[in-house]
Amino acid sequence: MRILFMGTPDFAVPALQALLQSPHEVVAVYSQPPRPAGRGLKLTPSPVQKLAEQHAIPVFTPSSLKTAEAQAEFSQHQADIAVVAAYGLLLPQAILDAPRFGCINIHPSDLPRWRGAAPIQRTLMAGDTETACCVMQLELGLDTGPILRRDAYTIPPEMDAGELHRIMAEIGAQQVLAVLEQFASDTPPLATPQASEGVTHAEKISKAERPLDWSRPAIALQHHIRGLSPAPAATAEIAGETVKILRATVEAGAPQKAAGEALDDNLLINAGNGSALRLLELQRPGKNRQTAAQFLQGIPVAKGSQVKNSIRG
Repeated sequence: MRILFMGTPDFAVPALQALLQSPHEVVAVYSQPPRPAGRGLKLTPSPVQKLAEQHAIPVFTPSSLKTAEAQAEFSQHQADIAVVAAYGLLLPQAILDAPRFGCINIHPSDLPRWRGAAPIQRTLMAGDTETACCVMQLELGLDTGPILRRDAYTIPPEMDAGELHRIMAEIGAQQVLAVLEQFASDTPPLATPQASEGVTHAEKISKAERPLDWSRPAIALQHHIRGLSPAPAATAEIAGETVKILRATVEAGAPQKAAGEALDDNLLINAGNGSALRLLELQRPGKNRQTAAQFLQGIPVAKGSQVKNSIRG
């Protein structure tokens, strides 16, 4: 089949790689325009654009698909189907209707739970232990289309967003190949409407969500850390520095102590509801990721000292 691929970040790369290795023909790739990156703020193409160019696939980077010109250009590819993975633009109806079989999308959550921009992060921040990767038929609503394939996944208790991101991308790549085989065999997959109950929305992560609130129970803080690790990362103020907290584990706390107080000399921090959080991996500004032992060699944190919320200081 003639495939249009639409994606931008690392998450979309495994799906494009799988398509390039399949019998299908990727006739063009759509991606977000190059963005400034690095110290020199040099315009840098997306990971998807880089991969497409390595394979001499034409790449289109319109800032909008709402214009008649962009829609006409899209239609000229005469694609059988468009495969979408973290593209970054909502698709107007003219785009959805252009390919013979429409547009399908990889979404890394158990729809209708966590529709929206940050499903992987919100899944972990909420403490979900089960998730799924879904391939849906796209429609105008935000992640509301019927499900063509769903594969459940049990989340290991220590898994962070970076690890889950990788797993979901790999699952999604294989799902797309299976769904395309069904379309190619003239037996399109059954489209199952999403349930009307259990809808939640995965809003984009804001800067205000990064600082840890030590009055919350330690288990909630651990979920928060897992959901934001490795980037953008939860933060705390330690010895006057805003430090990224990348991994932690829950232990018993001391209710008579203040939230954020160090309970020993090894980064056991008091939290809410009689719980505490043992910080295991951290990152100082401009430094590499460190274990707690490595961190404490540079910044000792004595029992009784205070670890603060990095916004309140």
